[in-house]
Amino acid sequence: MSLALEDRLAITELVSLHGHLIDDGALDRLDELFTADVVYDLTDFGQQPLSGVAAIQEAARVLGAANPVAHHVTNVVVTAAAEGRALVRSKGLGITADGSCGSVTYDDTVVRTPRGWRISHRKVSPRRIPLSGATAAG
Repeated sequence: MSLALEDRLAITELVSLHGHLIDDGALDRLDELFTADVVYDLTDFGQQPLSGVAAIQEAARVLGAANPVAHHVTNVVVTAAAEGRALVRSKGLGITADGSCGSVTYDDTVVRTPRGWRISHRKVSPRRIPLSGATAAG
């Protein structure tokens, strides 16, 4: 299955909108990003996956001032999947209030809904080791 250019653009804008809404504190608009039953997988951070938009909103509120002040997404790659679904891989940079920066990889499953494309599953993986630990063959 292939995706129309319009779908690829809409999906890329969906992934990009995440940082704007979170950084603006527009947590009441997260239904513009996620399905109602979204799974937001933070297991690589030692946390349980969050289930549903309300759980994501609450986690952001609890984190409070420890949230990054800026979320930037880049390197968005969209791959068509089954009808009405796509897989999206992107990189995220988070800037904290003290100026430090962290990097993650987002692996998303997006679905076409009557209200447009939405993220139904997101796995967030921290990037902490160069080349994911690959070394020269010896």
